[in-house]
Amino acid sequence: MMRDGLRSLLAREAEFDLVGFAEDGHGAVKLARELRPDVLVTDLAMPGLNGVEAIRRIRAEDSNVRLLCLSMHSESQMVLAVLDAGASGYIVKDCSFEELTVAIRKVMANQIYLSADLVGIVVNEVRARAAPGPQIQPAQLTPREREIVQLLSEGYSTQQIADRLHVSGKTVATHRENILRKLKLEGIAALTRYALREGLSSLEAPCRPVGGKRGKVRSS
Repeated sequence: MMRDGLRSLLAREAEFDLVGFAEDGHGAVKLARELRPDVLVTDLAMPGLNGVEAIRRIRAEDSNVRLLCLSMHSESQMVLAVLDAGASGYIVKDCSFEELTVAIRKVMANQIYLSADLVGIVVNEVRARAAPGPQIQPAQLTPREREIVQLLSEGYSTQQIADRLHVSGKTVATHRENILRKLKLEGIAALTRYALREGLSSLEAPCRPVGGKRGKVRSS
């Protein structure tokens, strides 16, 4: 409903030419590759491939596309993860439609746009990064490892992940062990906390196994 509502509203703006719509992160990456849009507006919490990883992959393939995140989340780790991935803007879903159109125009003009409540988060992070003292470099995960971290944190089993990624269960298990070793973590609970903190997943995990089957959690 959110996507359809945005499509209807944006279609009223004569200056915008809507060229495609995706249902999830993988679809966004695929359409961005095929359609090469000037601006792509994406959600953050999406099943299979979240907005942060989708933004990172799209930017790696096409440095000219401007990316704007529209999300219900305003936590600092989410905002910073999106900007670090290469987005040009971040706005929260309770913004007005007028603010969304302003944000699209700003990022189209190679400017950065943030909802007013998010500016302080970014300023504080810039100050923290500039502060003297030892800087701890986080472990670098590969794109496939980040994708597996998201799926594990969303409750998928090893075999379910293998089926989604078209690899063997042994390959997924090996990735899982490598990830835990790289991050110096023990167990899925700790990995889930890491995914939340780094913006690789969100509190509204789209899929959890329920009674042996995958179920969806929907917000009202």
